[in-house]
Amino acid sequence: MTDAKADGSLTKLLKRLSKLDLLICDEWGYLPFDAEGSQLLFQVIADCYEKRSLIITTNIEFSKWNGIFYDDQLTAALIDRLVHHSHLIVFDRDSWRFEHSLMKDSATK
Repeated sequence: MTDAKADGSLTKLLKRLSKLDLLICDEWGYLPFDAEGSQLLFQVIADCYEKRSLIITTNIEFSKWNGIFYDDQLTAALIDRLVHHSHLIVFDRDSWRFEHSLMKDSATK
């Protein structure tokens, strides 16, 4: 989105995103956002709020999301919109990838 903003195509991208029935954000928090990226993402989440479905995958608990977005107020507002009308699914087990990795197999031999 920051690239789209820089090259003048942000409005077009946001319009395309607004037409989606479902938006999936995978590996949320894998890389931190800068201030502009956080604000743009908040805009997308706010636009989705109570209008379309959103799936977010992450291994970072809510209490640590400020480390992703670096703004307490924006993070709180984002979480507020995400948890309202939501279903939280927590997988409390080892990683499927690790369980099926070659490294694990060779470490047990």
